[in-house]
Amino acid sequence: MRVTVVGSGYVGTTLSACLADAGHDVTAVDIDPDVVAALNDGRAAIHEPGLDDLLAKHVDGSLRATTAYDSVPDADVTFLAIGTPSNADGSIDLGGLTAAAEMTGEAIAAGSDADPDRDTAARHLVVVKSTVTPPGVAEIRAALRAGAGEAADRVELATNPEFLREGSAVDDFQHPDKLVFGTDSAWATERLESLYDPIVAAADGDVPIVRTDPETAVMIKYANNAFLASKISLVNDLGNICKRFGIDAYEVADAIGLDDRIGAKFLRSGVGYGGSCFPKDVDAIRAAAREAGYEPALLDAAVAVNDGQPERMLDLLDAHADVAGERVAVLGLAFKPGTDDVRNSRAIPVIDGLLERGANVVGYDPVATENMREHFSGEDIEYADSAAAALDGAVAALVVTDWDEFAALDDGFDAMTAAPGSAEPVVVDGRRIVERRDGIAYEGLTW
Repeated sequence: MRVTVVGSGYVGTTLSACLADAGHDVTAVDIDPDVVAALNDGRAAIHEPGLDDLLAKHVDGSLRATTAYDSVPDADVTFLAIGTPSNADGSIDLGGLTAAAEMTGEAIAAGSDADPDRDTAARHLVVVKSTVTPPGVAEIRAALRAGAGEAADRVELATNPEFLREGSAVDDFQHPDKLVFGTDSAWATERLESLYDPIVAAADGDVPIVRTDPETAVMIKYANNAFLASKISLVNDLGNICKRFGIDAYEVADAIGLDDRIGAKFLRSGVGYGGSCFPKDVDAIRAAAREAGYEPALLDAAVAVNDGQPERMLDLLDAHADVAGERVAVLGLAFKPGTDDVRNSRAIPVIDGLLERGANVVGYDPVATENMREHFSGEDIEYADSAAAALDGAVAALVVTDWDEFAALDDGFDAMTAAPGSAEPVVVDGRRIVERRDGIAYEGLTW
């Protein structure tokens, strides 16, 4: 099938590369010429395992990038994968997405006018891949129809939410837990099914498909992320209680995870969730609920627990040492391993708290250092080129991201030094990635 993907950010780039790999002819559209140039050179603007390999494999063949909407009229499916950033109140800003929808409609209309031989009765499917709340669907549909003008009656809007995890997005797309199609007609559903046929076939047909309306489809995405975020905050809340009782929260979690009503996933308590999805999506559905006259008390509590975990980490440090004027290492700057994304990383409030305490902060991450410089310049904190270098001379270390290399540091902690008045250097582990060892005062956040 011929596919146009409007927007080449994290979701759009993954979508374009994976659809090309599935055998479709894909044109990626983005307003940033630098992003377009990078894609046409086989490079992604983000760090995502396996993504550059797919781009390099298909660029100049079944995948190309452009700043123009010229491919839209002839596409079998056009995806809108434009970011929906948060407003100050947590609601989402649909400005970029509605503008792209309107330009897509204009391109469809212009294509019909420019080519007298074009089948003007042909229907065009436009699919929202962006994360939008149910009320937002109507706004996008209205913008699309306004742009299409007289061609509006043959343009149909559908929604197809993504469930990609940063660090494993390519694998998640190619081996989905589920596919959700939000459509208003059997024709649109069948077209999406045809598009995803190669992916379903590769999984031997064992992919659940949810067929519903556009608004319900996007609500499924929000409910999915809100549930997982709440599960993380609940296990963190229980973990904080376990810490007070001197109980290992991980032993408790392993036991309750055997209950198939609970399940073992997302029971690893620690410093909390971050990234672009959970915080943004939970805030957005909370704001939408309030707009509709409902107070989402449980989701509010989930956010409050998550926001408090970095401060609990700092409290554990305070119990061992005064770090004013002392070198303190922060290991891990990305919000999770496998990505260079620092959006809502728990390292940000941790570093803020250390700077408030007067510490000399040195940060290290295998891939996310440059992105963190947008939050903290080299004048604010020092950046090390290895975990060992960050630990050298530090009186304390706070482990924020569970990169595998932190578990293999072994002798790296030997280069640390005790703070004045302390018997040993302090390691506060927010991810249970470092083992207790002689020579350090080790504190697990919830164990």
